Amino acid sequence: MKEIISIHNIRKTYKIGDEIIHALKDVSLTIYKNEYVALMGPSGSGKSTLMNMLGCLDSPSSGEYILNSLSVAKMSDNELAEVRNKEIGFVFQTFNLLPRATTLDNVALPLVYAGFSKTERENRAKEVLESVGLGNRMSHKPNELSGGQRQRVAIARALVNTPAIILADEPTGNLDSKTSVEIMGLFEEIHKKGNTIILVTHEEDIALHAHRIVRLKDGLIESDSQNTKITTYKNRIDAFN
Repeated sequence: MKEIISIHNIRKTYKIGDEIIHALKDVSLTIYKNEYVALMGPSGSGKSTLMNMLGCLDSPSSGEYILNSLSVAKMSDNELAEVRNKEIGFVFQTFNLLPRATTLDNVALPLVYAGFSKTERENRAKEVLESVGLGNRMSHKPNELSGGQRQRVAIARALVNTPAIILADEPTGNLDSKTSVEIMGLFEEIHKKGNTIILVTHEEDIALHAHRIVRLKDGLIESDSQNTKITTYKNRIDAFN
């Protein structure tokens, strides 16, 4: 299997006043192409810091990070921004949609930064919106959509650049139970199509959708194991019927 992410001896420290915070302490991790990995841990465990590292939103204090054969640990902010736009699709708990833009324009936005023409942007955005079941909502604005529909828009936006990795940070945190199951079913389908998915969550039932669970505690990896009790959309949705 091809390594898509490889981090070695990553450390991250922050200085707050006179205090030094060791957010990550010598973390090493390898993630392979088309894996479905959940990062878990309580508040203060380092999972959010690790997510920011993996998503090229922050740089480590020391250590090595190889993403799709690119060494990113020492990249400049502009280089990191380019890698983020090309290699990673982000899905956030709060959706992060532009309130005055249509669904189509929200999804097409990453393609503006990538330099695609307007026609190319619209065609690709329509394609991914169809794939997440929102072909009939392209002209709607976020306030005209349900929470589940808004998260589908955010997922479509994450997919529009055909990234190698989907990084989802608490993607069901603002959704009710049934809608959460539907969104996890959508991630299941995306994974089956070949995407690598990294899911950050503190919810055990959400993590059980992943095939591998990495647990963090006090800035260290506490455990890293294959999930033998994978939850699927079908068996979760059956519970609601």
